[in-house]
Amino acid sequence: MPLSADRSALDVLDAHLEALRDRTGPPPSRIPDGVAVDGVAVDSVAVDSAGELVRWALGRLRSLPREPEDVFDREVGDLLVEFRSRRCPWNAAALRLLDDTYTFVATGPRRHEDWAHDVLAVLHRSVPDPRGWVRLDEDRTNDARCSVPAYPFAPPSAAEFPDRLYPLEAEAAVGALAVMAEEWDGEPAPVRSRPDRDALLDDARTLLDRYGPTARYWTNATAAASDPAPDFVGAGLHGTRSHPFITVEYLHGLDLCEDLGLIAVNGDEVGVFWSLGAR
Repeated sequence: MPLSADRSALDVLDAHLEALRDRTGPPPSRIPDGVAVDGVAVDSVAVDSAGELVRWALGRLRSLPREPEDVFDREVGDLLVEFRSRRCPWNAAALRLLDDTYTFVATGPRRHEDWAHDVLAVLHRSVPDPRGWVRLDEDRTNDARCSVPAYPFAPPSAAEFPDRLYPLEAEAAVGALAVMAEEWDGEPAPVRSRPDRDALLDDARTLLDRYGPTARYWTNATAAASDPAPDFVGAGLHGTRSHPFITVEYLHGLDLCEDLGLIAVNGDEVGVFWSLGAR
Protein backbone atom coordinates (compact mmCIF):
# COMPACT_ATOMS: atom_id res chain seq x y z
CA MET A 1 0.00 0.00 0.00
CA PRO A 2 1.50 3.41 -0.96
CA LEU A 3 2.29 5.89 1.78
CA SER A 4 0.00 8.86 2.25
CA ALA A 5 1.34 12.23 1.20
CA ASP A 6 1.58 13.27 4.86
CA ARG A 7 3.45 10.13 5.92
CA SER A 8 5.78 10.49 2.93
CA ALA A 9 6.42 14.14 3.76
CA LEU A 10 7.29 13.24 7.36
CA ASP A 11 9.68 10.52 6.21
CA VAL A 12 11.38 12.72 3.63
CA LEU A 13 11.78 15.66 6.00
CA ASP A 14 13.19 13.33 8.65
CA ALA A 15 15.74 11.99 6.15
CA HIS A 16 16.57 15.54 4.99
CA LEU A 17 17.23 16.75 8.55
CA GLU A 18 19.32 13.68 9.29
CA ALA A 19 21.39 14.23 6.14
CA LEU A 20 22.00 17.84 7.11
CA ARG A 21 23.00 16.86 10.64
CA ASP A 22 25.38 14.15 9.38
CA ARG A 23 26.64 16.33 6.49
CA THR A 24 25.61 13.73 3.95
CA GLY A 25 23.07 16.02 2.27
CA PRO A 26 23.02 19.48 0.70
CA PRO A 27 25.23 22.09 2.39
CA PRO A 28 23.40 24.70 4.48
CA SER A 29 23.55 27.29 1.71
CA ARG A 30 21.54 24.98 -0.56
CA ILE A 31 18.66 24.07 1.75
CA PRO A 32 15.61 24.02 -0.54
CA ASP A 33 12.58 26.16 0.15
CA GLY A 34 10.46 22.99 0.05
CA VAL A 35 10.82 19.23 -0.09
CA ALA A 36 8.77 17.24 -2.59
CA VAL A 37 7.45 13.70 -2.30
CA ASP A 38 6.09 12.07 -5.42
CA GLY A 39 5.51 15.53 -6.84
CA VAL A 40 3.71 16.76 -3.70
CA ALA A 41 5.47 19.67 -2.00
CA VAL A 42 5.88 19.40 1.75
CA ASP A 43 4.24 22.79 2.11
CA SER A 44 1.04 21.48 0.48
CA VAL A 45 0.34 18.45 2.65
CA ALA A 46 -3.02 18.32 4.37
CA VAL A 47 -3.64 20.63 7.29
CA ASP A 48 -3.79 17.98 9.99
CA SER A 49 -1.41 16.97 12.78
CA ALA A 50 1.14 15.60 10.31
CA GLY A 51 0.91 18.64 8.04
CA GLU A 52 1.25 21.01 10.99
CA LEU A 53 4.34 19.15 12.19
CA VAL A 54 5.92 19.35 8.75
CA ARG A 55 5.21 23.07 8.49
CA TRP A 56 6.57 23.71 11.99
CA ALA A 57 9.81 21.81 11.34
CA LEU A 58 10.36 23.32 7.92
CA GLY A 59 9.76 26.81 9.31
CA ARG A 60 12.28 26.19 12.08
CA LEU A 61 14.79 24.86 9.57
CA ARG A 62 14.48 27.91 7.35
CA SER A 63 15.00 30.20 10.34
CA LEU A 64 18.28 28.65 11.46
CA PRO A 65 21.38 30.78 10.89
CA ARG A 66 23.71 29.11 8.41
CA GLU A 67 26.89 30.33 10.05
CA PRO A 68 28.92 29.37 11.96
CA GLU A 69 28.66 25.80 10.73
CA ASP A 70 29.16 24.17 14.13
CA VAL A 71 26.21 26.14 15.51
CA PHE A 72 24.08 25.18 12.51
CA ASP A 73 25.01 21.51 12.96
CA ARG A 74 24.06 21.57 16.62
CA GLU A 75 20.76 23.36 16.02
CA VAL A 76 19.80 21.01 13.18
CA GLY A 77 20.53 18.08 15.50
CA ASP A 78 18.33 19.61 18.19
CA LEU A 79 15.58 20.24 15.63
CA LEU A 80 15.74 16.63 14.42
CA VAL A 81 15.37 15.32 17.98
CA GLU A 82 12.38 17.59 18.65
CA PHE A 83 10.78 16.76 15.29
CA ARG A 84 11.09 13.05 15.98
CA SER A 85 9.78 13.41 19.53
CA ARG A 86 6.71 15.31 18.34
CA ARG A 87 6.03 12.77 15.61
CA CYS A 88 4.75 10.06 17.95
CA PRO A 89 4.89 8.97 21.62
CA TRP A 90 7.04 5.95 20.71
CA ASN A 91 9.75 8.19 19.30
CA ALA A 92 9.60 10.45 22.34
CA ALA A 93 9.96 7.51 24.73
CA ALA A 94 12.92 6.09 22.79
CA LEU A 95 14.73 9.43 22.77
CA ARG A 96 14.06 10.15 26.46
CA LEU A 97 15.14 6.70 27.59
CA LEU A 98 18.03 5.77 25.33
CA ASP A 99 19.36 8.70 23.29
CA ASP A 100 22.04 9.60 25.86
CA THR A 101 23.68 6.16 26.01
CA TYR A 102 25.47 3.98 23.48
CA THR A 103 22.48 2.00 22.30
CA PHE A 104 21.14 0.58 19.07
CA VAL A 105 17.36 0.76 18.62
CA ALA A 106 15.69 -0.38 15.41
CA THR A 107 12.62 -2.21 14.19
CA GLY A 108 12.21 -4.14 10.96
CA PRO A 109 9.52 -6.17 9.24
CA ARG A 110 8.83 -9.79 10.15
CA ARG A 111 9.19 -11.75 6.91
CA HIS A 112 10.38 -15.19 8.02
CA GLU A 113 9.02 -17.96 10.19
CA ASP A 114 12.48 -18.07 11.74
CA TRP A 115 12.61 -14.47 12.92
CA ALA A 116 16.38 -14.66 13.49
CA HIS A 117 16.75 -13.83 9.79
CA ASP A 118 14.69 -10.69 10.34
CA VAL A 119 16.83 -9.65 13.32
CA LEU A 120 19.97 -10.12 11.20
CA ALA A 121 18.45 -7.86 8.54
CA VAL A 122 17.91 -5.17 11.19
CA LEU A 123 21.47 -5.49 12.49
CA HIS A 124 22.82 -5.17 8.95
CA ARG A 125 20.60 -2.08 8.31
CA SER A 126 19.13 -3.72 5.22
CA VAL A 127 15.46 -3.04 6.09
CA PRO A 128 13.59 0.14 7.08
CA ASP A 129 11.32 0.68 10.04
CA PRO A 130 7.85 -0.37 8.80
CA ARG A 131 6.27 2.71 10.38
CA GLY A 132 9.03 5.21 9.66
CA TRP A 133 9.68 5.71 13.38
CA VAL A 134 12.96 6.69 14.96
CA ARG A 135 16.09 4.56 14.95
CA LEU A 136 19.00 5.13 17.32
CA ASP A 137 22.12 4.06 15.48
CA GLU A 138 25.20 6.25 15.77
CA ASP A 139 27.22 3.69 13.80
CA ARG A 140 24.99 3.75 10.73
CA THR A 141 27.51 5.84 8.79
CA ASN A 142 30.63 4.61 10.61
CA ASP A 143 33.26 3.55 8.08
CA ALA A 144 34.09 0.67 10.43
CA ARG A 145 31.23 -1.03 8.60
CA CYS A 146 33.55 -1.41 5.61
CA SER A 147 35.42 -4.01 7.69
CA VAL A 148 32.52 -5.27 9.82
CA PRO A 149 29.26 -4.72 7.88
CA ALA A 150 27.00 -5.04 10.93
CA TYR A 151 29.33 -2.96 13.16
CA PRO A 152 29.26 -2.76 16.15
CA PHE A 153 27.77 -6.22 15.88
CA ALA A 154 29.28 -9.47 14.70
CA PRO A 155 26.08 -11.46 15.18
CA PRO A 156 25.91 -15.23 15.07
CA SER A 157 24.19 -16.99 12.23
CA ALA A 158 20.44 -17.50 12.47
CA ALA A 159 21.06 -21.17 13.33
CA GLU A 160 23.10 -20.11 16.38
CA PHE A 161 20.51 -17.75 17.87
CA PRO A 162 18.95 -20.44 20.12
CA ASP A 163 22.34 -20.91 21.82
CA ARG A 164 22.74 -17.19 22.53
CA LEU A 165 19.24 -16.10 23.53
CA TYR A 166 16.75 -16.82 26.32
CA PRO A 167 13.03 -16.02 26.52
CA LEU A 168 11.75 -13.31 28.85
CA GLU A 169 8.34 -12.54 30.23
CA ALA A 170 7.02 -9.07 29.42
CA GLU A 171 7.75 -7.46 32.80
CA ALA A 172 11.33 -8.75 32.84
CA ALA A 173 11.71 -7.39 29.29
CA VAL A 174 10.62 -3.96 30.58
CA GLY A 175 13.37 -4.10 33.21
CA ALA A 176 15.99 -5.16 30.68
CA LEU A 177 15.07 -2.24 28.44
CA ALA A 178 14.95 0.29 31.27
CA VAL A 179 18.49 -0.44 32.50
CA MET A 180 19.83 0.38 29.03
CA ALA A 181 19.48 3.99 30.23
CA GLU A 182 22.56 3.31 32.38
CA GLU A 183 26.24 3.58 31.44
CA TRP A 184 28.35 0.44 31.55
CA ASP A 185 31.24 1.99 33.49
CA GLY A 186 31.08 4.53 36.26
CA GLU A 187 27.29 4.88 36.29
CA PRO A 188 26.61 7.49 39.00
CA ALA A 189 22.88 6.80 39.27
CA PRO A 190 21.59 3.29 38.52
CA VAL A 191 17.98 3.18 37.43
CA ARG A 192 16.98 1.47 40.69
CA SER A 193 17.99 4.58 42.68
CA ARG A 194 16.84 7.34 40.34
CA PRO A 195 13.93 9.55 41.38
CA ASP A 196 12.44 9.09 37.89
CA ARG A 197 12.70 5.29 38.04
CA ASP A 198 8.97 4.81 37.43
CA ALA A 199 9.03 7.21 34.48
CA LEU A 200 11.91 5.24 32.92
CA LEU A 201 9.97 2.01 33.34
CA ASP A 202 6.91 3.66 31.80
CA ASP A 203 8.99 4.68 28.77
CA ALA A 204 10.24 1.11 28.44
CA ARG A 205 6.63 -0.15 28.54
CA THR A 206 5.65 2.38 25.88
CA LEU A 207 8.39 1.06 23.61
CA LEU A 208 7.38 -2.57 24.10
CA ASP A 209 3.66 -1.81 23.78
CA ARG A 210 4.35 -1.16 20.11
CA TYR A 211 4.65 -4.92 19.57
CA GLY A 212 1.33 -5.74 21.17
CA PRO A 213 0.08 -8.16 23.83
CA THR A 214 1.11 -11.29 21.89
CA ALA A 215 4.75 -10.22 21.47
CA ARG A 216 7.49 -12.54 22.64
CA TYR A 217 10.82 -11.39 24.04
CA TRP A 218 14.36 -12.73 24.09
CA THR A 219 17.61 -11.53 25.62
CA ASN A 220 21.27 -12.51 25.45
CA ALA A 221 21.58 -12.04 29.24
CA THR A 222 22.75 -15.32 30.77
CA ALA A 223 20.74 -14.69 33.96
CA ALA A 224 17.59 -15.23 31.93
CA ALA A 225 18.47 -18.93 31.68
CA SER A 226 17.61 -19.37 35.36
CA ASP A 227 14.41 -19.37 37.35
CA PRO A 228 13.12 -16.98 38.67
CA ALA A 229 13.38 -14.32 36.01
CA PRO A 230 16.29 -11.92 36.45
CA ASP A 231 15.81 -8.59 38.21
CA PHE A 232 17.55 -6.36 35.67
CA VAL A 233 16.75 -3.14 37.50
CA GLY A 234 18.06 -4.50 40.79
CA ALA A 235 21.23 -5.90 39.25
CA GLY A 236 21.92 -2.85 37.10
CA LEU A 237 23.48 -2.85 33.68
CA HIS A 238 27.02 -3.52 34.88
CA GLY A 239 25.80 -6.47 36.94
CA THR A 240 24.37 -8.22 33.87
CA ARG A 241 26.38 -10.84 31.98
CA SER A 242 25.55 -11.90 28.46
CA HIS A 243 26.45 -13.89 25.39
CA PRO A 244 28.15 -11.35 23.12
CA PHE A 245 26.70 -10.20 19.81
CA ILE A 246 29.34 -7.48 19.34
CA THR A 247 32.52 -7.56 17.31
CA VAL A 248 35.86 -8.19 19.00
CA GLU A 249 37.73 -6.25 16.32
CA TYR A 250 39.52 -3.15 17.57
CA LEU A 251 38.52 -0.38 15.18
CA HIS A 252 39.05 3.39 15.40
CA GLY A 253 40.56 3.05 18.86
CA LEU A 254 37.36 1.66 20.34
CA ASP A 255 37.27 -1.62 22.23
CA LEU A 256 33.74 -3.03 22.58
CA CYS A 257 33.64 -5.05 25.74
CA GLU A 258 30.07 -5.66 26.95
CA ASP A 259 26.54 -5.76 25.63
CA LEU A 260 22.95 -6.38 26.64
CA GLY A 261 20.27 -7.00 24.07
CA LEU A 262 16.52 -7.37 23.94
CA ILE A 263 14.54 -8.65 20.96
CA ALA A 264 10.77 -8.22 20.58
CA VAL A 265 8.91 -10.34 18.03
CA ASN A 266 5.32 -10.33 16.84
CA GLY A 267 3.67 -11.45 13.62
CA ASP A 268 4.59 -8.28 11.71
CA GLU A 269 7.71 -6.74 13.25
CA VAL A 270 10.94 -7.46 15.09
CA GLY A 271 12.32 -4.88 17.48
CA VAL A 272 15.99 -4.85 18.43
CA PHE A 273 17.28 -2.94 21.47
CA TRP A 274 20.97 -3.21 22.33
CA SER A 275 23.18 -1.50 24.91
CA LEU A 276 26.92 -1.46 24.26
CA GLY A 277 29.89 -0.95 26.54
CA ALA A 278 33.03 0.56 24.98
CA ARG A 279 36.44 1.69 26.14
